[in-house]
Amino acid sequence: MTDSTGFNMVGCYGSSVRTPNIDAMAQRGLLFERAYTCQPVCGPARSALFTGLYPHSNASWGNCMPLGADVKTLGERLSAAGIRCGYIGKWHLDGGDYFGTGVCPAGWDAAYWYDMKRYLDELTEEERVLSRRASASDLDLSPEFLYGHRVTERALAYLREHRDDDFFLVVSYDEPHDPCLCPEPYASLYDGPQGERTPAYDDDLSSKPAYQRVWAKKAGLLRPENRRPGIGRRLAACQSYIDSEIGRILDFVRGTLPDAVRLYTSDHGDAAGAHGLSAKGPSVYDEIARVPLIFESEGIPAGAVYPHVVSHIDLPATVLDWFGLPRPVMLEGRSLLPQLRDPALETGRPVHIEFGRYEIDHDGFGGFQPMRAVVTDEYKLAIHLLDTDEFYVTASDPYDCVNRIGDGTVADERDQLHDELLEWMNVTRDPFRGYGWACRPWRPDKSPSWDVDGFTRQRDNDPGEPRQLDYATGLTMISATRKK
Repeated sequence: MTDSTGFNMVGCYGSSVRTPNIDAMAQRGLLFERAYTCQPVCGPARSALFTGLYPHSNASWGNCMPLGADVKTLGERLSAAGIRCGYIGKWHLDGGDYFGTGVCPAGWDAAYWYDMKRYLDELTEEERVLSRRASASDLDLSPEFLYGHRVTERALAYLREHRDDDFFLVVSYDEPHDPCLCPEPYASLYDGPQGERTPAYDDDLSSKPAYQRVWAKKAGLLRPENRRPGIGRRLAACQSYIDSEIGRILDFVRGTLPDAVRLYTSDHGDAAGAHGLSAKGPSVYDEIARVPLIFESEGIPAGAVYPHVVSHIDLPATVLDWFGLPRPVMLEGRSLLPQLRDPALETGRPVHIEFGRYEIDHDGFGGFQPMRAVVTDEYKLAIHLLDTDEFYVTASDPYDCVNRIGDGTVADERDQLHDELLEWMNVTRDPFRGYGWACRPWRPDKSPSWDVDGFTRQRDNDPGEPRQLDYATGLTMISATRKK
């Protein structure tokens, strides 16, 4: 996986950014055309990817917020079943700073653990500073200096050691995330931004939530004429560079372990000026929330495309299913293995995207911006608890420019999705749920209630685990969800 690679930064999704190695995966496997992150910011996106629980369920709903003490990662679940697990690269889930603590968490092979803290520990103080400067790419950097190269080297060593084992290996690059460092010939590969001016760059934000205008003003992009379309040249160059590192791993695996499953994705995208926004944040816009997702392996149809929406939340269940392991009760996603074998099968499930805050350590990035959203093939509904809501009709408005939240002609479709979203918050035991999400200005049939829905919703458990107790009786609960 890479960091900050939106779907529009990969060649096989129609981008002018050069990614021949990832493109080859799509030619050999299955491309999910509309895959979405669970929360478009680094740590929370990863928290869902590696636990199968939404950020609001696993406690890591902002950067630098650790996973809950009772939350198991995919590494813990697989290693408990006798499968070797390696994680090499950016983690961002230990509650430390951006770089991590350098400590290998349970479930992963400590001999190969290599978060960004361990990389920095290998550098001098001068090299550390250089590694965080975007201008360093102008210095003709040695490939051996870069984090991406060192991550690849460790991954290749892991593959050589475990080629005869059942294993699960995560190769988590920080690139192309800023400072977007890369060596030649990649550093000078592009003369300017990559991409065309879509209608999203002309969005004046007049019908959008106020926070988006504040965000755009901060980026200096509030006025459409100030927006330069496309992915910045440094970000594009670093994406092409890291594609070459991915190619080194793919070449080894295809030649040595041809029956292994290869999966590529990213944590989130980058607005790059679309809608006047920069980087990532509380948004359902495709430039920010839609990510590449490609599987390649024997048994997966080559060159196939799955056109329907899917979510990162389903990937842990998919991995467990591929290994023949049961899906734990608490996992909030479902396996995509049926779709991998037959892309004509629809999941029938919508996608849910959320946001809490960008980072607990920072006052910036808008601070607390609670959002809950649902995306289907046809619509997008985003509820912003502290602001104006959004509703988009994809067929007539693929770039999410016309906010139809108050349009009575689509009220039935909007309200149906709203009810689905509220039920999802209930089923997943969202700790932020309450009547404020239901009682919106455009939803006059909803009224405040201190009891909200009036249910007790305890966590269910897998067989063999101790059953939780009922508060009212002290006895073992019979039903995890029940009227108070």
